[in-house]
Amino acid sequence: MLKQQLNQKLLQKLSPQQIQLMKLIQLPTLAFEQKIKEELESNPALEEGKDDSDEIRADEEFESSEEQREDERIEAEDINVDDYLSDDDIPDYRLQANNYSADDEESKVPITGGKSFHEFLIEQLGTFPLEEQDRKIAEYLVGNIDDDGYIRRDLLAIVDDLAFTQNIFVEEEHLEKILKLIQSLEPAGVGARNLKECLLIQLREEEKSFHQRLAIEILEDHFDEFIKKHYTKLVQRLEVDQEDLRRAIDEITRLNPKPGNSTSNSSRDVQVVVPDYTLRIVEGELELSLNGRNAPELNVSREYREMLETYRQGQKENKAQKEAALFVKQKLDGAKWFIEAIKQRQQTLMLTMGAIMEYQKEYFLSGDETKLRPMILKDIADEIGMDISTVSRVASNKYVSTPYGTFLIKEFFSESMKNEAGEDVSTREIKKILEDSVAEEDKRKPLTDDKLAKLLKDKGYPIARRTVAKYREQLDIPVARLRKEL
Repeated sequence: MLKQQLNQKLLQKLSPQQIQLMKLIQLPTLAFEQKIKEELESNPALEEGKDDSDEIRADEEFESSEEQREDERIEAEDINVDDYLSDDDIPDYRLQANNYSADDEESKVPITGGKSFHEFLIEQLGTFPLEEQDRKIAEYLVGNIDDDGYIRRDLLAIVDDLAFTQNIFVEEEHLEKILKLIQSLEPAGVGARNLKECLLIQLREEEKSFHQRLAIEILEDHFDEFIKKHYTKLVQRLEVDQEDLRRAIDEITRLNPKPGNSTSNSSRDVQVVVPDYTLRIVEGELELSLNGRNAPELNVSREYREMLETYRQGQKENKAQKEAALFVKQKLDGAKWFIEAIKQRQQTLMLTMGAIMEYQKEYFLSGDETKLRPMILKDIADEIGMDISTVSRVASNKYVSTPYGTFLIKEFFSESMKNEAGEDVSTREIKKILEDSVAEEDKRKPLTDDKLAKLLKDKGYPIARRTVAKYREQLDIPVARLRKEL
């Protein structure tokens, strides 16, 4: 038999406004600017620029409760127009948000136009006397070239694609002939199917000195030994001395392994990093400011406020007026909330980054990465009295401009470990020492992971070889054998 029970539960739920605020906090400057544009387009009660009135009559408190409807009928009494038109004078700052400072410089990234990489190649094909079918095949091959300048697909697969999609039937040998034509285009090396072919194309275009011929022989017959830097084997098999081998390798290393990136007509998008904060040192003290482009000056539309006042003076029995007043009220609520959310976002961002700045003050004053303290999200959350998730959102995808460069904020967070003195040190500090040690090593005899571990131990950082290997990989430093130079 089914039993019915009545239970009471105490639940904590985020309101839609709080959820939206969390999303706003997570946005970096460029994405936040786009969000503001979208809000301005969707809410006519929100305006950009200064309000021309000295006093804005508005609600003293932000109303967060949802409108309740019953039987889809709207009663005039549910809309308290007087809340929006009270006699109390409300300061302008309550309904405006402005992040611009008088010292801010207006800077814009210039936008350039031009041919794409593939259009650049197609244009060159126009200089060759090709039959119509061969030209279509050549253009199809160009379309298969990636942004690095390579054709990474098997020619047999392209033969099948031409037959099924273009109704063009061609033998693989003829396709290879047209590919050789494409490989003669600029930039040198374009249309190669792998790195070896790309480098050989570039070398074969030049006049052949002894060392260039030796470089071609290395690529053709000893490519595996070359990429693995087995220089001793190369000296023995080529029967040359180390100086000749070094000069031949210099000929190879000056070549471009990604010819698609060598032209200004490349279709790659350029990612512009816009710092969300600026940190300066003024008279020996740190000064933090939020990017002035985080938000334009916003205010609540005077026209919409007047519309609501007109409703109050009109006949409340009119159903059309009631519906219009509800629409206006919702837009005014949205505009007021968005302006308030911008202010809360700014306060949260400044509070969090201010705590990070103080926590890492020694580093920001000196620029010495070994001065970075171990810091996790909980340290900052405890400092400012907010949740860890809020700190994570603030640090996510945001940058700070410092006297030493522009950095991702999350780079300042690191775990800790004990040194020989029993002190907590940042793993970032250890990585910096590791990076410097590799940079100063003798490239003819690079340090192995075991030697690096011993070196760090001598400096007071007792870490295992496998940990050194992990940190080395995180720093994109290859193994000792691949760092070897002649």
